Amino acid sequence: MKELKGACAICNVNLLQKACWVENGKPGNHCPSVSAKEIIEKSWKIYESDPKLMEFARQASVQEGECYMGRTQKPYIPHCVKPRIQEICEFAKKMGYKKLGLAFCIGLASEAGMLDRVLKAQGFEVISIVCKAGRIDKEKIGIRPEEKIMIDSPEAMCNPIMQALYLNEAKTQFNLLLGLCVGHDSLFFKYAEAPTTVVAVKDRVTAHNPLAVLYTGTSYYMYTLKPGF
Repeated sequence: MKELKGACAICNVNLLQKACWVENGKPGNHCPSVSAKEIIEKSWKIYESDPKLMEFARQASVQEGECYMGRTQKPYIPHCVKPRIQEICEFAKKMGYKKLGLAFCIGLASEAGMLDRVLKAQGFEVISIVCKAGRIDKEKIGIRPEEKIMIDSPEAMCNPIMQALYLNEAKTQFNLLLGLCVGHDSLFFKYAEAPTTVVAVKDRVTAHNPLAVLYTGTSYYMYTLKPGF
């Protein structure tokens, strides 16, 4: 099997000329659109094999297009008009989902309550579960007292597997993730049965906007470019 060296993140081909964007476009170095034909075909066969999956993908693309206005104008200048929470609600309705799962971090309990109100106002049933549900002490997974947030105090572990299993049992049709920790979100994705989307990721320092570090990476956060921070 040939070694894969995808480098899309550093492709220097102009967007409107990229091989992944236009027919007969230019490939960058190790371009997957050119060098991974077998994987492209394999992915397409997965779509073709499942009508429900194909419809999910179709509606996701429909939703993507609807986030831009004035698409009939020539020349077209992209103009985005829908925030993510609106997108999520519209996509869920397109798919016919009625029961939504909300797995959230206890640190974003206030935001979870706001989101719950929005979702219910849009006609959805909401099953929500906080990360600390079940209150299993961190020491049971080998956390030492000095490794806790509140050193030497009893502290419940985050339990994303329990969150996922709970929503599985509730038979939610579509899950929303709100602010789970790095790694905990990974475990939720691994064990959740229903498709899951992210409302917001946790970033304790930037008010849950991790891209702020990238946008200011040549000024306030330039230290991130030094090995080991």
